Amino acid sequence: MNLLEKALFYFQNQLPFVVYAKPDDVVLQGIFQKNDALHVFENQSGFVFAGFYNTTNVVFPLTDSEVFHEEIIFNIEAQNFNVEHTSDENAQKSFENLVQKAVSEIENGTFQKVVMSRKIEVSQSVDVIKSYQKLLKTYPTAFRYLWYHPQVGLWMGATPEQLTKINNHTFETVSLAGTQVISENVIWQEKEVEEHQLVTDYIKNSTENLVENIQISKAYTQKAGNVVHLKSDISGKLKAAISENDLINALHPTSAVCGMPLHIARNFILENEKYNRKYYSGFLGEFRMQEQTNLFVNLRCCEIENNLITIYVGCGITKDSQAEKEFIETENKAKTILSVLI
Repeated sequence: MNLLEKALFYFQNQLPFVVYAKPDDVVLQGIFQKNDALHVFENQSGFVFAGFYNTTNVVFPLTDSEVFHEEIIFNIEAQNFNVEHTSDENAQKSFENLVQKAVSEIENGTFQKVVMSRKIEVSQSVDVIKSYQKLLKTYPTAFRYLWYHPQVGLWMGATPEQLTKINNHTFETVSLAGTQVISENVIWQEKEVEEHQLVTDYIKNSTENLVENIQISKAYTQKAGNVVHLKSDISGKLKAAISENDLINALHPTSAVCGMPLHIARNFILENEKYNRKYYSGFLGEFRMQEQTNLFVNLRCCEIENNLITIYVGCGITKDSQAEKEFIETENKAKTILSVLI
């Protein structure tokens, strides 16, 4: 039984599991919990699945799980059975109004940036394992996962954004912001450059009391599915008394998924989005496994429940944001998941 067959068996028997592949890696990892208990994450070694805000953060502890790995084998059929999605005029109007409200608040000085999101619901039956196989093959540079717990649900995603990697008190993270559709000649406008700089500044400022020798690379273009982002690599060393959780709590949620100032932007999100993000824009990955922590922001993801697929998408809003363009950006981001559903 290979890992995907084992994942299907666990899903059918309502047992917790995750299968995942790290960016640019051809090894599929699997963590299969031995029972259906719900373990709340504190600082246990294992695979953590954390929400955006006020959500139960779950961990599959190593002490209660079996761990496997195998080489990824791409045997998915060539045919495409993509799920169809047509833009909803009411959804577009609602989101554009939300964006305009956010821009007005920025112009009034309430906050500098806020990330607004929406969910797209598609009613159609899909083959979860085949869809995940296609996702593995389609997005090799992303963190690709399929996660399930009977008390939480089934989630799948291909996220381009690292929250942090920590190894022997050395940490790495990224500043990722600004979005446009892939083209031969990518030119970044002032709006995207400013948005990226806000994220970089937020990370630098929120970690300055925790780390030393911080290094920030120049911004470069990073492909993520059918879109590209501006990205900078950031690294440094944790100060002596600082733990992994201290850094995680300082970084999450970054202004790439929330805004700045953090608390004011988050309150605006909670009061105005009118839906629960759940685990979208939370984080997931390895915590203190093989002597390192390796976590990713939960973007380009979906929740699958029976015949309902809920895709979560968002975009960073600054003073220069245009409501219609931001809606189009969310539609483009949704294609990451829509294109792999079978």
